[in-house]
Amino acid sequence: MATRLKAISASAVGAPALERVNGAVRPSVFGNSRELEQPQVRIPAGFTLDQRNQADGLGLLRGLADDGFPLCIFDPQYRGVLDRQRYGNEGSRQQERSTLPQMDEKQIIDFIKEIGRSLMPSGHLLLWIDKFHLCTGMSHWFSGTQLATVDLIVWNKMRFGMGYRTRRKSEYCLVMQKVPLRAKGVWRSHDIPDVWDEKIDTGGFTHAKPVTLQTKLIEALTNTCDIVIDPAAGSFSVLEACRRTNRRFLGCDIRG
Repeated sequence: MATRLKAISASAVGAPALERVNGAVRPSVFGNSRELEQPQVRIPAGFTLDQRNQADGLGLLRGLADDGFPLCIFDPQYRGVLDRQRYGNEGSRQQERSTLPQMDEKQIIDFIKEIGRSLMPSGHLLLWIDKFHLCTGMSHWFSGTQLATVDLIVWNKMRFGMGYRTRRKSEYCLVMQKVPLRAKGVWRSHDIPDVWDEKIDTGGFTHAKPVTLQTKLIEALTNTCDIVIDPAAGSFSVLEACRRTNRRFLGCDIRG
């Protein structure tokens, strides 16, 4: 199945934004429009747009063509902090977490390699990471790709988690971009703070992510009817965000 995506919004046409600096007017380094157009893409056999597909996310990614998608949101199922601190597998509070299929580092790198290949030039990967990997480093995950870090968003979950010392109440969204790196004409929204407060109803899902934040990011990084990839969908919060923004969703989870 092939589909043609309309990508350039009406706001993309017209005079460039201007800003005044020391009394002088000059073209702004920011912009409120997108100049990127998603090419025609083919949906891999066995997958349906805007549905909760049950499948291996790596299989989905390997079925995608090169340079075809503006945005991927990836939430690996890893437990860097929990495994290192030796809790997470005991007690009723963590029983669900301990039964979830875990991705080892090699699997995460394989996912990122395929994501980088399938993203359009100047497309973005939003990678959810935990504090352990943020502090210990994961730059080697991107070796051999055309992805570079361009920003970081802290999600304040507004509730206490665990911790031997400080109690965790935040997670992190690493913003990666495929070369060429640029913001103007690509990132259209400039009202997203780098610390985002959002308390969510997990719906019983251990790793649910904030729908409103993901909605804002999808609006900033895609055009109406663009396809957003989510190869490890979990609670399918990205699907809900796509529905709110009139974007298409292509994603799956191994548990459905």
